[in-house]
Amino acid sequence: MPIVPPYVETLMPYVPGKPIEEVEREYGISNVAKLASNENALGPSPRALAAVREAAAGAHLYPDGSAYHLRNALAGKLGVKPEEVFVANGSNEIIDLLVETFVLPGEEVLTSARTFIAYKLAAQKLGRTFVEAPMKDGYWYDLDAIRQKLSPRTKLVFLANPDNPTGTWFLEKELVRFLDAVPPGVLVALDEAYVEYVDAAGYQDSMALRRRYPNLVVIRTFSKIYGLAGFRLGYAIARPEIGGYVERVRMPFNTSLVAQAAGVAALGDAEHVQRGRALVQAERPFLSEGLAALGATVVPSQGNFVLADFPGRPGKELFEALLRLGVVVRPVGGYGFPTAQRITVGTHAENEKCLAALRKALGK
Repeated sequence: MPIVPPYVETLMPYVPGKPIEEVEREYGISNVAKLASNENALGPSPRALAAVREAAAGAHLYPDGSAYHLRNALAGKLGVKPEEVFVANGSNEIIDLLVETFVLPGEEVLTSARTFIAYKLAAQKLGRTFVEAPMKDGYWYDLDAIRQKLSPRTKLVFLANPDNPTGTWFLEKELVRFLDAVPPGVLVALDEAYVEYVDAAGYQDSMALRRRYPNLVVIRTFSKIYGLAGFRLGYAIARPEIGGYVERVRMPFNTSLVAQAAGVAALGDAEHVQRGRALVQAERPFLSEGLAALGATVVPSQGNFVLADFPGRPGKELFEALLRLGVVVRPVGGYGFPTAQRITVGTHAENEKCLAALRKALGK
């Protein structure tokens, strides 16, 4: 007799990018360029690090379970009320909490195929039905196709804009058309993990849209442009009653004392955020053009990464070849892109190293 339900037995755990220390130990190399996890190449704000050092003196104390100062800092920055903000141990925990709190057995979680795998994992580990709509042109969300999959059983829709792992995006006019078609009892979780990097015309103003669509939940993170991935800190903006239900379900003290302090300080360092944005805006075209010159199909991106497809070259094989050359990228065969790599935009030196390693691995 199995000791776990079938949906747990068949659950494939999330596989993170290889850490630098593991690569150095396994391959006997140094000066590794990790371009696998869409981290900020500039690291965290110096202000955040100073706040962490100060907060660490109180590490023997439990953190503020309500994250009062962080929630108020976020509310002030976003122009919302503190009770409309809730924080979590990374945006992944928010994804889990939304499914756990609102989706009953027999109800459905709906999203696009080939999008961020955490949506599927959150549904499957609770035995909830997961429904996917196909992408258009291989790499782009098709909101009309997702709309057609709406059913009386749909309870929660996840939309990533920009998407991960493709980097593609949709426009506000497309999102509005979709939201107009969603019944008010269905929650729409808009994942904006990479929002600070977007410079595309016609992109959504999610804070304004929230006033029109009370079933909209906006998810964001400190892991990307704020450079705090190691602290696991995410947040969401939603109607107070939605956040109130989530607060009943989440674990107590789900965000640490030092993470909260780092988040407040990072929000106050606009210059560091601008430096991170400027780096990506300068280096993303350089990396994309270099990849295209090596024969890759490079997908347009609004994130701090690009998806590069190398036809005829199995993704796992190329990934292993790059590891031996001291470059860590992310094969995305599990997303349905068997010959593609997701490559984070690094510093100029890291991007040059990546392109040089690819040239060698591909025999160019």
